[in-house]
Amino acid sequence: MSILVVGATGTLGRQIVRQLLDTGYSVRCLVRNVRKANFLREWGAELVYGDLKLPETIPATLNGMTTIIDVATLRPEEELATLQEVDLIGKIALVKAAEIGKIDKFIFFSIEKNEKYQSIPLMRLKKKLESVLIESKLSTTIFQISGFYQGLIAQYAIPILEQQTIYTTQDSALTTYLDTRDIAKLCTKMLIVDSELPNEKNKIIKLQGPKTWTSSDIIKTCEELSGQSAKSNFTPPAVLSLVKNLMGLSKWTWDIQDRLAFSELLLINNEEQENIGKKWDSNLYSTIKFNAKQITNLDDYLQDYFENILKKLRDLNYDQNQASKRKDLTF
Repeated sequence: MSILVVGATGTLGRQIVRQLLDTGYSVRCLVRNVRKANFLREWGAELVYGDLKLPETIPATLNGMTTIIDVATLRPEEELATLQEVDLIGKIALVKAAEIGKIDKFIFFSIEKNEKYQSIPLMRLKKKLESVLIESKLSTTIFQISGFYQGLIAQYAIPILEQQTIYTTQDSALTTYLDTRDIAKLCTKMLIVDSELPNEKNKIIKLQGPKTWTSSDIIKTCEELSGQSAKSNFTPPAVLSLVKNLMGLSKWTWDIQDRLAFSELLLINNEEQENIGKKWDSNLYSTIKFNAKQITNLDDYLQDYFENILKKLRDLNYDQNQASKRKDLTF
């Protein structure tokens, strides 16, 4: 099986490439900047130039490939025109090229609950592409993710260490997270199972962690592990929603409105909150023969992060103190 990975240099993409290579797959990575992606070549992957903004560069990258894994996505704060150019127009071109190239399998990483938040540009584009894939001639697997651990470092851990204010909403929303390394393992396991069993044409799989978290839960855990108090600024989601609506009154603030649109994710009712905690799908893990106990817990992930970063800070302070002492020596 030869696999083309789109979005291979991203936080999740690089983990998928690493896992595929470790499992023995032949991996080709579609990249815009070969120099910046050279670490993938050092791992053993093949690099090929391609740009979703330039659909004409896509077909040649599919030569000899049997599977496409699309994990590329832009950040929610990108301009709508750029989002549409890459996450819709470019992706549709990729799907059409895959049909012409008779690709056996197309795996797409999407966002959970995108159908409920169509006012959010990125969610709307993800849902649109899901529909394009389902209506295509391709055999597809769509993984819907709610969030992963790596994104929490910049959002919570680093601001606490640097004594910066954490801006978040009131504690009403529960979210599940997974380590990108575990997501990569699950994706690879699914590839193996699909190659051994009759393929369903379309599968939609929700990847969620075993535990739900609120913002306060994460902040409290970070405080305990770092030994520092957090500076938090909690804003009610209703206030963010009001500001978002005001930003829509002028075309000069439409970009701000799009960014604030994600506040709607936090305005969910009690019934939906209760269901979030019941979505841990044990059947998925038994189907792909994956031991759910191997899933990394967020507590353990954050503990490893703080232990490593605090050790580095202590070593750095020691080196600086030693250098200072040497400067003070007189002969």
